[in-house]
Amino acid sequence: QVQLVESGGGLVQAGGSLRLSCAASGRTFSSYYIGWFRQAPGKEREFVARITWSGGSTYYANSMKGRFTISKDNAKNTVYLQMSSLKPEDTALYYCAAANRAASTPWGYDYWGQGTQVTVSS
Repeated sequence: QVQLVESGGGLVQAGGSLRLSCAASGRTFSSYYIGWFRQAPGKEREFVARITWSGGSTYYANSMKGRFTISKDNAKNTVYLQMSSLKPEDTALYYCAAANRAASTPWGYDYWGQGTQVTVSS
């Protein structure tokens, strides 16, 4: 089992920045991929980015490139999502998830956190 806990969400004005954290614990996940997703009310869960736990390779959804940066701190077992130049349309519940394969869809991930809310005001 892998446990994931997100934090760092909140209310921010348009143009501002936030850094989300995903603390991982449980079984050894050195071979895992950690992904960030988001889901706005009434919309499907959307892939944001993923990172490989061991090598640190990253992959972003095209629409997320440039404003969002995924990174990790192995010593803290934590993956981060740095978000900048935030827009009201970035408002969503942000989740981190773990998979043992390179996946960009929600059903490719086996473990999920509870989510952290990001609200961007105009």
